[in-house]
Amino acid sequence: MTLNGWLQILLYCGIVLLLVKPLGGYMTRVYNGERTFLSPVFVPIERGLYRMAGTGEGEEQHWTSYALAMLMFNLLGVLLLYALMRLQGVLPYNPAGMAAVPPDLSFNTAVSFPTNTNWQNYGGESTMSYLTQMAGFTVQNFLSAATGMAIAVAFIRAFARASGKAIGNFWVDMIRGTLYILLPICIVLTLVFVYLGVPQTLGPYVDATTLEGGKQTIALGPVASQLAIKMLGTNGGGFFNANSAHPFENPDAISNLIQMVSIFAIGAALTNVFGRMVGNQRQGWAILASMGALFVVGVGITYWAEAAGNPLMHGFGLADGNMEGKEVRFGVALSSLFAVITTAASCGAVNAMHGSFTALGGLIPLINMQLGEIIVGGVGAGFYGILLLIIVAVFVAGLMVGRTPEYLGKKIEAKEMKMAVLAILCLPLAMLVFTAIATVLPSAVASVGTPGPHGFSEILYAYTSAAANNGSAFGGLTGNTPWYNVTLGIGMLAGRFLVMIPALAIAGSLTAKKTVPASAGTFPTDGPLFVGLLIGTILIVGGLTFFPALALGPIVEHLVAIAGQSF
Repeated sequence: MTLNGWLQILLYCGIVLLLVKPLGGYMTRVYNGERTFLSPVFVPIERGLYRMAGTGEGEEQHWTSYALAMLMFNLLGVLLLYALMRLQGVLPYNPAGMAAVPPDLSFNTAVSFPTNTNWQNYGGESTMSYLTQMAGFTVQNFLSAATGMAIAVAFIRAFARASGKAIGNFWVDMIRGTLYILLPICIVLTLVFVYLGVPQTLGPYVDATTLEGGKQTIALGPVASQLAIKMLGTNGGGFFNANSAHPFENPDAISNLIQMVSIFAIGAALTNVFGRMVGNQRQGWAILASMGALFVVGVGITYWAEAAGNPLMHGFGLADGNMEGKEVRFGVALSSLFAVITTAASCGAVNAMHGSFTALGGLIPLINMQLGEIIVGGVGAGFYGILLLIIVAVFVAGLMVGRTPEYLGKKIEAKEMKMAVLAILCLPLAMLVFTAIATVLPSAVASVGTPGPHGFSEILYAYTSAAANNGSAFGGLTGNTPWYNVTLGIGMLAGRFLVMIPALAIAGSLTAKKTVPASAGTFPTDGPLFVGLLIGTILIVGGLTFFPALALGPIVEHLVAIAGQSF
C-alpha cells in the first residue's frame, strides 16, 4: 500500500460526499412533485406519459396496486427484450450481421437487465446488434434503475407520512426518476465520455491492418450513451465484453474517476432524500455513516490483500502487489477500489477480473454482495435493503430494553418483522441452494475452470452475483450453458422481486400507522449509538446467513496458498 493509493481513495470518497446534499435536495424536490429548473422542459412530456399510462400525478396507490404495476411493467420489459434478441437477425441496425440469440441465453439476458443485474454470459460486441444494445439494454438500464429508485422512495414515504393508506404512484415515481434525474445526468455524462474518447456511432465495425500486416476488426457502436446509464444506474452490462477494462469504455484516469463517482452518486444521495423527507437530515447522515464505515473497511482489506500480493509469488522475488488481471494504468489501489465499489453498489462494470484477485481480496466483493449490497448499494435497491436491516436492528434493540420497537415514530411489530426476515432470507436461499446443487451436478461442475476451493468460489460467486443483482463474475466459470443461464436467471428474479414485494408490504403497513411522538424512552436513531447498532446488525445477520459458505472457499484457498509457499 502507498500514500498515493490512499490519497486516490480519499479523493474519491470526498467527491461522493460533496455530491450528497445537492443531489439529495434535487431528488427530494423531484419526488415531492416540486418545481425544478428542468420543469419547463419535462412537464409537458411528463403529463403526456401519465395520459399514456392512464394515471395522473394526483392519483396514489395502495401498496398492492403499486407492487402489481411494478411487476407487470417489468414482466413486459422481460418479454420485449427476449423478443428483441430472438429476432435481432432480421431487425435493422445490425451492421455486423449478428444472428438471433439462443433461447436460454436470451432468457438469461432478458431477465438480467430489467432486474438491474446485467449479468453477461455473452460478448456484447460479438453477440448483440446495435438495436439490441440501444433499444433493449440501454432502455432497460434506465427503467430498472428508475424502478429501484421508485421502490426506495415509496418505502421512505412510509416513515415520512403521519398516516394513510397510499404509498405513492409507481408510474409517477418511475417517470419522474427517469425524466428529471437519470436522463439529464446521462446526457451530460454521454457528452463528457465522447469528449474523452468513448465511441458513439451507428457506423459499422472498422477493419484495420496491424503492424505485422494482419487484419483486425475493431468493434465500435453507440457506446457512450450506454456507458453513462450503466454507471449512473448501477447496472453494469457494458457494450463490450470486457466492460470498463476495455479502453473504449474507459479511456483514461479521468473517465475511470467519473465512472466510479457515478456508481455511488444516487445511492449515497438517497440517504439525504430520506433525511429530508422525514424532516431530520441527521437520520440520513447516520445511515450513510454506517454504509461508509463498512465501505472504508472493505476497501482497506482489499487494498491490503492486493498490495501484499500472492504469497506463492514471493518466493520468486515478485512482491510488488498482485497485478494479475488488473490494468497497469489504474494500478492496485484503483482496481481494488473499483472492485469494492461495483460489488457494494450492484454494478458489475469492473476494470479488473474478480477471479484474478487474491483469496482474501476477492472475499470482500463476495461479502458486499451477500449482505444484499446495502453498502450504498444499487440505485434504490441498496437503500430499501438497508431499511429492512434497520427494521431488524430497532426491533431487537427495542426488545432488549423492554419497549415496543419503533423507528421515526412508527411502531415495528410482528408483521413488519416477518416481511423483513422474508426479504432478507430470500437472498441466501437463492444463492446457497443453487450453489449446493451446482457443486454436485456433473454438467455444472464441468463449467468450472479451476477445480478445488477456487472452483467452489467461482460457483458461489456466480449465484451470489445473480441473486444480489450485481452481474460481476469470477473469471474461469463458463456460464453460457443451459443450466447456468436458466438457474442464474431464476436467481436474478428471486433476488429482485422477492425483496421488493416484502419491502412494499412493509411500506404499506407502516404508512397506515399513526406516528407516535418521541419520548424520553425513544431510542435515538441519528447518532453514533445507532450507527454502531446498525453496523452490528448487518454483520450479525450476514454472518448467520452466509458465513459457512462465504468463508469456506476463499479461506481454504488462502491456506492452500500459504501451505504451498511453505513447502
